[in-house]
Amino acid sequence: MSENNQQTIPEEMLLQAGFGPKRGKLRVFFGFAAGVGKTYTMLTEAHECLLMGKNVVIGYIEPHKRPDTNRLLEGLPQVPLKQYQHKQLTLYEPDIDRLIQLKPDIVLIDELAHTNPIGARNKKRYQDVDELLNAGITVYTTINVQHIESLNDIVEKVTEVEVRETVPDTFFQHASLRVVDVEPDELIDRLEQGKIYADENAKRALKNFFTPEKLDHLRGLAIQKASNHINQMNGGRKRVQSKLLTIIDDRLPKMAEKCIRWTARLAQGVGAEWTVIQVRSLDDTPTEVPLAERLGAEVINIEADDSFETIVEYAKMTGASDIIMGKQVSQKWFQKLFVEDLEDRLIRRLDDIEIHLIPFKEKMQRPRLTFSQLFEGGGRDFTLTFGLIMLATIVTEGMQYLHFGDQNLMLVYIFFVLLVARYTSGYLWSAMASIISVLSYNWFFVEPLYSLTVYKAGYPITLVIMLIVALMISNLMVRLKTQAENAKEKEHQMEILYELNKQYMETRNEQDIYESTTTYLARLLQREVALYDREGHLRSLHSSRETLSQLTGKDEKAVAFWVVKNQKEAGRGTDTLIGANGFYLPIVLNGKPLGALGVERNEEHQLANSQLNYLRLVITQIATVLEQVSLASEKEQIQLENEREKVRSNLLRAVSHDLRTPLTTISGIAETLSETEGAIKKETKQKLLGDIQSESQWLIRMVENLLSVTRINLTNMAVKRSEEPIEEIIEAVLTHLKKVYPQQKIIVKMPDQLIFVKVDPILIEQALFNLIENGVRHGTADTPIFLRVFQEQEVVIEIENQGEIPLGQYQKIQANLTNDTEVPVDSKNGLGIGLSIVKTIIHAHEGKLAIETKAGSTIFRIYLKQ
Repeated sequence: MSENNQQTIPEEMLLQAGFGPKRGKLRVFFGFAAGVGKTYTMLTEAHECLLMGKNVVIGYIEPHKRPDTNRLLEGLPQVPLKQYQHKQLTLYEPDIDRLIQLKPDIVLIDELAHTNPIGARNKKRYQDVDELLNAGITVYTTINVQHIESLNDIVEKVTEVEVRETVPDTFFQHASLRVVDVEPDELIDRLEQGKIYADENAKRALKNFFTPEKLDHLRGLAIQKASNHINQMNGGRKRVQSKLLTIIDDRLPKMAEKCIRWTARLAQGVGAEWTVIQVRSLDDTPTEVPLAERLGAEVINIEADDSFETIVEYAKMTGASDIIMGKQVSQKWFQKLFVEDLEDRLIRRLDDIEIHLIPFKEKMQRPRLTFSQLFEGGGRDFTLTFGLIMLATIVTEGMQYLHFGDQNLMLVYIFFVLLVARYTSGYLWSAMASIISVLSYNWFFVEPLYSLTVYKAGYPITLVIMLIVALMISNLMVRLKTQAENAKEKEHQMEILYELNKQYMETRNEQDIYESTTTYLARLLQREVALYDREGHLRSLHSSRETLSQLTGKDEKAVAFWVVKNQKEAGRGTDTLIGANGFYLPIVLNGKPLGALGVERNEEHQLANSQLNYLRLVITQIATVLEQVSLASEKEQIQLENEREKVRSNLLRAVSHDLRTPLTTISGIAETLSETEGAIKKETKQKLLGDIQSESQWLIRMVENLLSVTRINLTNMAVKRSEEPIEEIIEAVLTHLKKVYPQQKIIVKMPDQLIFVKVDPILIEQALFNLIENGVRHGTADTPIFLRVFQEQEVVIEIENQGEIPLGQYQKIQANLTNDTEVPVDSKNGLGIGLSIVKTIIHAHEGKLAIETKAGSTIFRIYLKQ
């Protein structure tokens, strides 16, 4: 990235800057000419804010030789200016990066319409101010009425000076405006006293700009603009127009600018929405209309062919109330005679819509064809053209020999002219074929033969008609070819978009979206494409060719970071960070930054207008899909949080319920032994001590259950799994059971083949132990417990014990399996915390737990995925 064209973003800013701060407020000190006191008033108000405890700094104040103004600079801290070298001059500009780092409450930036020097990050100072506002910093600034974009043509007419430094009206949309006003006579007195400019400049200004008539006009414009702005801010101006429609022609750029500015003033005055329809006749006309977009219009492009019907249908569909268009007053007489004006046709078709005509004199631009464009196709098309005309002559000669009739001979030439138009490039060859066909027909087939002289009555008219028909047919064929090529390109783009949407439907995470997008766009555009996430980190990069990456440098990442943070386009081809190797577009949905798309852009890889429009369409799709994935992720997190809360609630209820019984029993026995010491029989004492031991062992097993839960990651309800043979897990369970219940008989039935399950073996062992222990308690001492393992679509572990659970208790257990709001059954009589643990363990393994009662038996089934 060239240092001469690019200001990079410091690395520390990448680390310190945050996303999404509340936008700062803009306060504009507005006047109608230099010297009215805008800077003086701004500094005075800044001192008042400083006394109120606000952190106020000076970002930039235009150097003035005005003592009163310079005295107000004292006491206000100023951030050191940034230096730029330009044509052996040292220029000073506000240090935007430093101001963002300091983040004061208020920054003073003078001369809002100023153009930055080469090497600055942004082309215009108001773009610098926009960065400060996006960082949450309030900015005080100054501007004169002649620098307002929508008033540029009126100011030029009043002052006879074209003002090139302008600020779009949309920039002031939410600004607070303070008008600084003086009488024109008082301003002229200040100028004559040398309080505004030096002597020579003052004399020049008095002769040119500072005349009473011009100052009165400018003052009126400033007051009217301020009034409209205040009415809009306060909601005092009700909308009286539903929709304004501006029609511009790309062949009349000056007229287009005047129509756009006129409509912008009307729209701002009445608070209306408006759309600009650009009729494109020139191939190299951009689809963007920057002036209209800066002034807040929506821009629509249509081709010149059949544009009238498109305009009529669009006006009806959108309910346009007013149409604004230019009127060319220098139209030629034959144009008025043979071509009906567009406004007259619109009045006939749209009699309920008002049409405003803006008169203008401008020479219409015509397409300029270069030599290479004119002779597109070269030797191939030249050979093909003359070869087909020769073949047409031979075929016509044969048809004449066979007496097909003279009226059919000229149709052969017209047919071959059509073939030339179909298989050659551009208009030249088909036009040349039309002329040569007429000459050949006259030379070979019109008496006298082999002469261009025509004696036969009516033949000159016939030849002229033949030439006209041939030219019209060739022109129509070329236009159809062009439309077919455009349709083919759009079809290819829609095919890519369709495939991309199918990929989006199948993706489940953001990374897949990034990868799919860069892959398809790189294939479509034949260049390098990169995607960055909402934090400015590179997530995917793809190129259609094997070359060194152009979009992975530190400076490129800084540009992408800036685009995400400011939600504006930047890079090559824009006014911001123009030295980048790529063109970067923000991915935004509902004002929320979601990322940035970077596309390689240089002299070898230019971006056509159709490609830019396509990229903006794709960005809309990306933003929607990323938001959907984000919402799905948030929903999943909410569901997981609900699951965690359910687990916590179940465990808390189970623990509080199950701990009470054994602790109460132990406490009661201990109290009995303490009060009856020496008076209790030995057999009774042994029985009571046995009860204490039994209850203590129950508490130990319950603690083991709780420790098992700690092995589960409650953040995502996941466990660490490994491939384990089911036989080893069952063997470990049986070993543990023999220690606790040595008399219990367990009948195990295992499959012949070796089965592996992907589980946490310790947790599954604990779950099986809990269920078998339940069978020991509910079954009879002389009946065995059956443990069966078999494989269906999943691995099924079945535990059956003799003894049917009572209906009421069975319903409670079923409720615990399906409804977490039920209170767990008592651990001594049901499953209690044991069931909660089993449910949690099986759920963490993405398995299923089911219960079934038969006549005289109860069956628990665990379903595990392999």
